[in-house]
Amino acid sequence: MARQVSDKRAQRLRRYWDKHARNYDKQMAFWERRLFGDGRRWVCSQATGEVLEVAIGTGRNLPYYPDGIRLTGIEFSPAMLELARRQADQLGRQVDLRLGDAQALELPDASFDTVVCTLSLCAIPDERRAVAEMKRVLRPGGQLLLLDHVAGGPRWVRALQWLLELVTRPLGEEHLRRRPLLQVQAEGFQIRRRERSSSAWWSGSRPASRSIQPGRCDRRL
Repeated sequence: MARQVSDKRAQRLRRYWDKHARNYDKQMAFWERRLFGDGRRWVCSQATGEVLEVAIGTGRNLPYYPDGIRLTGIEFSPAMLELARRQADQLGRQVDLRLGDAQALELPDASFDTVVCTLSLCAIPDERRAVAEMKRVLRPGGQLLLLDHVAGGPRWVRALQWLLELVTRPLGEEHLRRRPLLQVQAEGFQIRRRERSSSAWWSGSRPASRSIQPGRCDRRL
């Protein structure tokens, strides 16, 4: 019974994101100009070596990756994945694009130097499992690069986020008040750099080792 509920939930989410794929770029461009600044550019510019982008969406990050990397992209929505393929073709960038679930990556352990995830942990049902999977596929010393919504600092921002979640959570399970840094630190990552606005957060992190160990946290707020 639980598996049936989970499958129905996944199918509903896939239909939701397939339906919104066509207008996603236009909607995101509006919010990114106001909330996230150059977050995508900064995150992707740090990527090196074998790179995995989790929830690659329509391929909005593709223009920002440096030359010389080898990029794999995983996406839950077939409609979004098709748009990412078109974007890659237009840019002339070689990308291994695959349909998949961030909570259960069908990829070998320790197979990537960098894992990137932007504005997606907020919409993955179980963000803890997703972060654990990102760590699993990272090589020792690899880096995890994230950009996402977070709970706002000022009380009025959190109140506004709560009101928005009354709509976004039932529709697409989008959470605006999550604190992904807590999951990242729980998995033993060392925070190399952190940036924070009133409601957005991006970070470059490295696992302390293949096992969970506490590490130093260097932050730039």
